[in-house]
Amino acid sequence: MKRTGEMPREIWVLVAAALAVALGYGIVAPIIPQFARSFDVSVMAASALTSVFAGMRLVFATPGGKLIDMFGERKMYMTGLLIVALSSAASGFAQSYSQLLVLRGIGGIGSIVFSVSAMSLIIKLSPPGQRGRASSLYGSAFLLGNILGPSLGSLLAVWGMRLPFFIYAGTLMVSFVVILIWLPEPDRTHDADDVAAEPMTVREAVSSPTYRAVLVTGFSHAWTNMGVRLTMIPLATGVAMGYGEWVSGAALTAGALGTALALLVAGSWSDRYGRMRVIVPGLVLSGATTMIFGNLDNPAILVAVAFVTGLGAGLIQPGEQGAVADVLDGRAGGKVVSTFQMAGDLGQIIGPLLAGFIADRLGYSYAFALSGAILILAVIAWIPARTDSYRGYRRD
Repeated sequence: MKRTGEMPREIWVLVAAALAVALGYGIVAPIIPQFARSFDVSVMAASALTSVFAGMRLVFATPGGKLIDMFGERKMYMTGLLIVALSSAASGFAQSYSQLLVLRGIGGIGSIVFSVSAMSLIIKLSPPGQRGRASSLYGSAFLLGNILGPSLGSLLAVWGMRLPFFIYAGTLMVSFVVILIWLPEPDRTHDADDVAAEPMTVREAVSSPTYRAVLVTGFSHAWTNMGVRLTMIPLATGVAMGYGEWVSGAALTAGALGTALALLVAGSWSDRYGRMRVIVPGLVLSGATTMIFGNLDNPAILVAVAFVTGLGAGLIQPGEQGAVADVLDGRAGGKVVSTFQMAGDLGQIIGPLLAGFIADRLGYSYAFALSGAILILAVIAWIPARTDSYRGYRRD
């Protein structure tokens, strides 16, 4: 018998797989925009690598959801991992910016397949009273990888900017093996007369003010915290501010560390006090600190602000995924999950492109100011949702 409050073993398997993926991504992420710039392209073009990755995720989100319904989450999770691994290895051999752009797009296809599969598995396998905690564990694995990854990437920089792409491909294959060996295929059978087992439609989900608020939050969070910050910080600190490479690595690591610390409590808080009470402070905190980031001229203060921004970002993620699980309330909903992912991908497409455009013409401070404001404005979406997001969702 499983003790009350004990997390299912399958969740820990997913966490281990996520850690392997994140470690590789943390190594390669800071290198991507700089590798693009080595082909003598503009800041906006370098930022487009993030956007094309997210763009292909957006385009293939709906087909990916259908494939998951057809073949199951586990099979599609492993398929997505293989696609990203192959595209990453090929990126290490890229001889031009256009080749790199195409390969990043292919990687986006695999990314949406395995990320929607993983989120669907987390929702399906986590107990109702521990949805936020399960999401925190999964998110913490990604953040731990993002903490360790940039530091390892800096150490590996002496061997050039291509090696991290091969390492990322290797960590993806480690994740593939973990899922293959230790995660059984979830039971997809149900009683034909069980109406509650019928997949929830997106139209039905959108009728919930909480789901609408989550879509806006996902868009804003991905725009700034997953798109602009990862893309612009290495460029802003290295190109505009003239600091050494260690500053961008330290800032990204500090942000990841802040997020990881917030994740230690954000999941349980969102289960206990409600999604809105945790998400809204996160939006305000990360938004306000992002707005001032481009005006900082001291490396130590810059790294400290990145840490606080990470704290705010860490308060957002568990509540987001927990709220989606609450809306589904045990029902299947691959399209509901993929639509949430699409909202984030749309933000990750628009954010870096627009921020890069603004940085090229007006400067980095304006790009960061707009991105921070986007997060703060997302708070408005939670006003209609306050009645069903005020308290926690524990049903025990």
